[in-house]
Amino acid sequence: MKRRQEMTLFERMYLFEVIRGLGITMSHLIGNFAKLVLRFVGLRKQRAIATYQYPEEQRPYPPRYRGRHRLTLHTDGSVRCTACFLCATACPARCIYIQPVEHEDPSIEKYPARYEIDTLLCVYCGYCVEACPVDAIRMDTGIHPEIYIPDPRAFVEDKETLMERSRILQGSDPESILYEHRQKMKKMEESPLDCSVD
Repeated sequence: MKRRQEMTLFERMYLFEVIRGLGITMSHLIGNFAKLVLRFVGLRKQRAIATYQYPEEQRPYPPRYRGRHRLTLHTDGSVRCTACFLCATACPARCIYIQPVEHEDPSIEKYPARYEIDTLLCVYCGYCVEACPVDAIRMDTGIHPEIYIPDPRAFVEDKETLMERSRILQGSDPESILYEHRQKMKKMEESPLDCSVD
């Protein structure tokens, strides 16, 4: 097996390869600049470059974007989770903590008294959603994680917070929730963060 490929004389001199690389870079630069000028004068409608001028211009999220977690609810408002630990078992980051308790109703085996997700550890892979047999946890909120105060305890989302996201999503559409979330983030960025720890 031939492991090393012999270089030609021009490749060994490197100067010609550097010039060829600069030519490729300059052709992309000139092409992107021409597209930008054409869009600026109104002759081109398509987006010229992939860069978004954040935060003034924000990238639209795709429909399958894995946003923040939420716990789904039954019609009576109770949590759908049965505390089976499949989501916690599937989680590669080990960021889900569940404390199960017995239910008063004998037809329901158990439910989570505590359900917490440490978002500092979470890698937003979606394995917990795929592992859940009763569709109790979802990541379809369409919003990304918030900016919290510099206290690690603020990054732990409890059961009530996760259930509240389902209630909010039932009463509103995802676009308005995303708009409110962005307004909240903009307000937090404009005001200084409270660095006090309780």
